[in-house]
Order: sequence, then C-alpha cells, then structure tokens
Amino acid sequence: MKVLSKAKLEEALNKLSEANEVFVPMQKKAQSGYFPWNSFVSGQDELMLEALNVYQSPKGAVLPQTEKMYRYQQGGMEINIEETFEDSHPTIIFGARACDVKGILAMDEVFLTRGYEDSFYKARRSGNTIIANACYEPGPNCFCNAMEVDCVNPAGADVILRDGGDAYVWEVKSEKGEAVTAVIAGLLEEKEVSLPQLKPFVQKVDYSGVAEKLKTMFEHPLWDKLSEPCVNCGMCTFVCPSCYCFDIQVKMWGDEGYRFRAWDSCMFEEYSREAGGGNPRGASKERFRQRFLHKLEFFTERYGTPLCTGCGRCMIVCPTDINIVRIIDAVKEAEVND
Repeated sequence: MKVLSKAKLEEALNKLSEANEVFVPMQKKAQSGYFPWNSFVSGQDELMLEALNVYQSPKGAVLPQTEKMYRYQQGGMEINIEETFEDSHPTIIFGARACDVKGILAMDEVFLTRGYEDSFYKARRSGNTIIANACYEPGPNCFCNAMEVDCVNPAGADVILRDGGDAYVWEVKSEKGEAVTAVIAGLLEEKEVSLPQLKPFVQKVDYSGVAEKLKTMFEHPLWDKLSEPCVNCGMCTFVCPSCYCFDIQVKMWGDEGYRFRAWDSCMFEEYSREAGGGNPRGASKERFRQRFLHKLEFFTERYGTPLCTGCGRCMIVCPTDINIVRIIDAVKEAEVND
C-alpha cells in the first residue's frame, strides 16, 4: 500500500500548494477551521489533522462566506454585465472528515442537479479535490453513522487518508485523486501498515422513520417546547457543514457596482422577510421548526438523504444546549393523530 510518512507531511503540503490552494484543518489563535496552508505561521498556528474535527467545516472552500458574483454598469434602463467572477482555480481540501465531505455532496445536490446549475458553485467545485481523513474513533458528539455517513470510507473523496501510526495510508479513489498523487509521488512509499479498528459510537440515535413521521407534525405542540430555549443566534448554521443559505447584496457607486452573496441563516428573522414587510416565519418557533424540518424531512424527501451529517458541531456551540439528537428522540417518541 502507498503511504505518506507523517514526517513528510509538511513537505507534501508545500508541494501540493505550488499549483493549488490547499485548505487544511488549523488552529489560528482562538479560531479553528480550514485555512489555506500558505497562511500557516510556524510557532503560532497549529495543524489539526490529528484532531477529530475543527469548529468551521471546509464548506467555505466551495461556497465562500462572501463571494463576489458580477460587476455591472447601469445606463438608464439598461444594465450591462461587464465581468463575472466564476472562480475555478485549483483547490484541495486536505484532511476533511466524512461528515464534512457529506456536507459538500449535499451542496452538490442543491447547486448542480434538478435542472439548474449554479455557475459560481460549479466553477469552484470543478477545480476542487477532496483528500479525506478516515475516522476510527468517534467523538462524544459524533453520530454520523445514524445519518448515512460511513466515517471509515468517506463517500465522494478523491483520496482517503488512513492513520497508520507514523504514516498515513494514501488510498486513491478518483482521477482527481490520481492527479494530486502524481504531484507528491516522490514522497510516497510502498509499505504495509496496520490500521486501527473502528471504535463504537458514544452518541446513539435512530433516524429511521423520522422524515416520514415529521410529515404529520408541522403543527405539533412539540415545536413550542423544543424551540423555547432557542435565541436564534444562528451559530448552528454557520458551523454546520451542510447549511447553504445565502443572501445577495449590491454595492454601488454612481452608475456602476457589483453584486455579491454571503452566508445567511434561516434562524434570522430578516432572512424570510418579504419586500412588502410580511414574513412567513416571523416567530422564533417557526424559524426553529424550519431548520429542523429542512435537516430531517424536506431534504430527505427531495434528495433521498438527510441534510444533517452527524458532525455534532451544532450541539457543541449552542449557547442554550439545543441538541439535535434529543430532537430526533423527541420526534420518535411524540404521539401523533392518525
């Protein structure tokens, strides 16, 4: 089997960064997330490949938090698009966990299928390669196995890394994977290493039947109780690897300007506010319900898989201890009228 010695990891990242923007899990002061490897400052930043996960997922590599879309000139009633900013420069997400890869696959469904392709997302994704990091020891908040994610064999990865002690097994899964492997071929060696066994999940939850049951629960009083602690801060949506809500804004000076989009959140009151002032989800409960119905019912109905990937980040960052596992359990136990 091909392996990459951990002693050669930084050399491999440097080599890959020569022709690609390489995003790696990193601790930067109080922040942890996926940052470009060329921003790494030795002695100040910390590479987090050995950590189970970081707070910010790598979705920003394909759906940036703020993204310029196009520049235009206005003349009377005419508007001329002068330049679009579809960015297909080569990028590598290095070390993504299976839950985060599943989040990107979910966005692929939204932005690239069902008769419509988002050209900005498509451009970024076309230049993107995913080198995933297999998980063998789930954390206390992990439940990806319940949400149709195989943490040992991340679906959608171009290369899978497997921790073999002092080296990573390097397992190529696609043509893109072959291409990045060729770049660091001189650093790989043939060696047999033993791999760990998958340890049991601490967090237990049964998602089976939840999407179907939720179809009957839109007006269920359970939502009043579950939503009561929520302060609509939106932290859950910003750390989630599969949330993709965005807002489009314009910046103008005189007759010219540009449009850009930025992450938004269904938990914010203004997100669903209409131009005339109405709001179909003006109450906190309605926004809370929308988020969990989208994660657990609506996405499953449309795409055949839940939008939650079981990473557990939302449970970690929530200031009022809202827990999606407990919500799934409460739905399972709720009584509904036939």
